[in-house]
Amino acid sequence: MPVNDIRIVKRELRQKFRRIRENMSPDKKRRYDGLLKKTFLASKEYKNNSVVFAFVSKPIEIDTVSIIDAALKDGKRVAVPRCVTDKREMDFYFITSFDQLEKSTYGLMEPVPEKCEKVDDFSKGVCIVPGLAFDSEGYRLGFGMGYYDRFLSLFKGDKIGLCYSSCVKWKLPHGYFDRPVDLIITERFVRNIKKQNANRR
Repeated sequence: MPVNDIRIVKRELRQKFRRIRENMSPDKKRRYDGLLKKTFLASKEYKNNSVVFAFVSKPIEIDTVSIIDAALKDGKRVAVPRCVTDKREMDFYFITSFDQLEKSTYGLMEPVPEKCEKVDDFSKGVCIVPGLAFDSEGYRLGFGMGYYDRFLSLFKGDKIGLCYSSCVKWKLPHGYFDRPVDLIITERFVRNIKKQNANRR
C-alpha cells in the first residue's frame, strides 16, 4: 500500500477510535480504568521490575495517574517522558512526586528537568505504551507524532499496552520501524504477544 494511502487510513482510524473513547460514559471509563489498573499491578511484568516507564495520561487515554501513584507507593522508580520537540525524541526523568511535573509540549504533563534525575538506562523496566488502538500482533495506532516509535526501538524492557477492548482490532496498518508491545491488557482480556510469537517458532 502506498505511503500516502497508509497515512489516510491511519488518520481515519484515529478519528474512529477517538470517537469511541469520547463517547464512553465517565462511569464506564472509570470502571474500565480501574480494571486495567488492577490487572497491570497484578502482572508479573510489573511485579518483577523495579522501574516503571509511564506517560501521564490525558482525559482521552487510559488513566495512568492512579497507576503512577500506586507504583510510587509500592517503592518503584517511576520514569516519565519529556518531549524534545526539535528532534521528535523523548527524554525520561525519574519522578518522586506529581509536584515535579509541569504542563508542557502539546498540553502534556511532563517532568521539570531541574527537579528530576534523567534516565540513561533503557535496558530493563516495564513500559506502559500509549495508543489509541492495538492489534492482535501488538502493533499500535498512536497519536501520529512518532515519539514512542523512536523510543521503543531503543527500549529493551517489557512493553505493555493498556487499551479498551473496543479499541483492539485484529489488524492495524504498521510500518517497518514500528515495534509491537509484549502484552496487551484490556478490561476483558489479556493478550500475551511475546508468548504468542514464541509458540509460532
